[in-house]
Amino acid sequence: MFRKVVRQSKFRHVFGQPVKNDQCYEDIRVSRVTWDSTFCAVNPKFLAVIVEASGGGAFLVLPLSKTGRIDKAYPTVCGHTGPVLDIDWCPHNDEVIASGSEDCTVMVWQIPENGLVSPLTEPVVVLEGHTKRVGIVTWHPTARNVLLSAGCDNMVLIWNVGTAEELYRLDSLHPDLIYNVSWNRNGSLFCTACKDKSVRVIDPRRGTLVAEREKAHEGARPMRAIFLADGKVFTTGFSRMSERQLALWDPENFGEPMALQELDSSNGALLPFYDPDTNVVYVCGKGDSSIRYFEITDEPPYIHFLNTFTSKEPQRGMGSMPKRGLEVSKCEIARFYKLHERKCEPIVMTVPRKSDLFQDDLYPDTAGPEAALEAEEWVSGRDASPILISLREAYVPSKQRDLKVNRRNVLSDSRPAAAPGTSRPGPSMPAASTNIAMPSGSLAGAGEAGKLDEVMQELQTLRALVREQGERIGRLEEQLSRIENGDA
Repeated sequence: MFRKVVRQSKFRHVFGQPVKNDQCYEDIRVSRVTWDSTFCAVNPKFLAVIVEASGGGAFLVLPLSKTGRIDKAYPTVCGHTGPVLDIDWCPHNDEVIASGSEDCTVMVWQIPENGLVSPLTEPVVVLEGHTKRVGIVTWHPTARNVLLSAGCDNMVLIWNVGTAEELYRLDSLHPDLIYNVSWNRNGSLFCTACKDKSVRVIDPRRGTLVAEREKAHEGARPMRAIFLADGKVFTTGFSRMSERQLALWDPENFGEPMALQELDSSNGALLPFYDPDTNVVYVCGKGDSSIRYFEITDEPPYIHFLNTFTSKEPQRGMGSMPKRGLEVSKCEIARFYKLHERKCEPIVMTVPRKSDLFQDDLYPDTAGPEAALEAEEWVSGRDASPILISLREAYVPSKQRDLKVNRRNVLSDSRPAAAPGTSRPGPSMPAASTNIAMPSGSLAGAGEAGKLDEVMQELQTLRALVREQGERIGRLEEQLSRIENGDA
């Protein structure tokens, strides 16, 4: 008798649940532009959705709490002269968002702390360098103010948003349309999926091709490639018979996929969303009404199917909430914002647990909002992993700094001044460098320094308080477990 052994995984029982109707965002006219973008971006403060706009391009920015019916006259971000194709929230400032458009420009916007009260037409900075429409914008994961854009001119441009200048222009690596771009964990490399069916791993600072796999998927329809936390590359695409596929690749040995799975024969492009903390990949097909999720492991067959969330309505696009925006107390491990024809519906993914205590295994330390590097440090060749935060403590983000653009070329002026061995001792460094880059009167500088000291003292007090509370919670949990086990 052979007994089938079911693989153990704490994510086998993840289940998805749409929220109630009154918590959806109703009456949103989602963009009808033909482009395989997610049309949606979300962070712990705001939801942004690309919408239909007459005479230009626009997207809505809503505070997460503004659910229900959205007034037709609700203000939008509407500075582009052509339809908006892609949007991305800055990972280091929850009030800064970048947008790429058919008007060949990239714009970066500062959203007021409490949301829009009037239409926003003036971006903080306009980045001009593409000669055709810009379909992809994505922020560097660890360096402040570094933004990547890719357009239908087959070029990838990397910008320093703080100085409004182009850092790198990669114009000879892609012979055809770029479908998507994904940074690796520390932002030293990125991978791209291209219409010529190749997946490429690129070093942006050297402008060189690190690895390339031709015909990663043989089908002619769009594919996607994303970096995983361990440096592997996960791709979605189509077979020669137009069946949808998933594959896992090792960039150091691109000859054969580590794993290849065929899903079905639908024709919507598959959009992958990856959670580096749990190694779970969520795959959403455009025009599908389901979200499939898979766990990636180190042992064969590497890609393990977990489950499928199914609903009635097909999805036009999808946004994914960063880990620090989830409700830890409800064992929520992912939240998606699904775009319908006229509304946005949050879908909550949870792992059912009986205990109300903090679940360490579900919530390892995750990437926080503090940048690990300044743009100049990254350009000089430094790499750094994301600065992690714990979700155990009731995490409250610090007040966001306004994005300031300095038209002077900070890079050429300040690079010799920075001693090569200097390290960043603490959070006061970015503020200090901001003061150097944008000189003001000495009185104003002294006032800023005084405020900074006050903030640092408050921060130290808060840290001590949080540590104390954490220890107290730990002791109470121990006592509770002893009571439950009958030891006390």
